[in-house]
This record gives sequence, structure tokens and C-alpha cells, in this order.
Amino acid sequence: MLRAIAYRLQEQEFGGLSEAQCRRLRQLSSALKANPNAAVSTRPLIKPGTRLLRQWKDQVHVVEVAPEGYQYKGARYESLSEIARLITGTRWSGPLFFGLKSKPLTDSKEAQ
Repeated sequence: MLRAIAYRLQEQEFGGLSEAQCRRLRQLSSALKANPNAAVSTRPLIKPGTRLLRQWKDQVHVVEVAPEGYQYKGARYESLSEIARLITGTRWSGPLFFGLKSKPLTDSKEAQ
């Protein structure tokens, strides 16, 4: 009961889950009900054939989403982060680099 009350207080103070987060939780719930042993993928849900474009240092980079992984310059990669690292030379979140995920907002109360 204490956890439920604590969650509700946090929800009132900071807001609840977004519609996208609720939708993802419903998808995960359905998948696990159908197969309790199913592996949960953290890979962004993008349809195969989708092309991701990113301009970096005056060059446009094109990544195609494949059924299993990603295609970039004729090679197959497991994650967007691998490709982002190859392009930039530094560690990046692939979904963040390609605009599939936004940076978390800082809490204005913490900044005060």
C-alpha cells in the first residue's frame, strides 16, 4: 500500500507516464502474456525499410533499417549506437544521434 501511495504522490508532483510510454507497456504486457519466455527488445520499433538520415560535419549519412539490424555503407550493424560511434568517433546513443529519442529534460526545480 505504501508503494502505491508513494507512486501516486510522485505522479502528482512530477506527472505520469506519457501516452507513448503507456502504449509501449501495453505492447510488452501483451507480448509477455502470449509468451512468458519472450525476450524483451530495447531496440526502437522502426519498420524495416525505413531510412534514417543524419547530417554530420557537412556529410549526410543514410542508415536503412533491416529486419535484423541496420545497413550503413553496405555493412550490417546490430545497433544504431555502433553506427553513430563510427560516424562521430565518440560514444553516442544511436537513437539520440538519429533523432529517435530526445534528450531528457532537466527538472526546473533541481536547477533552482
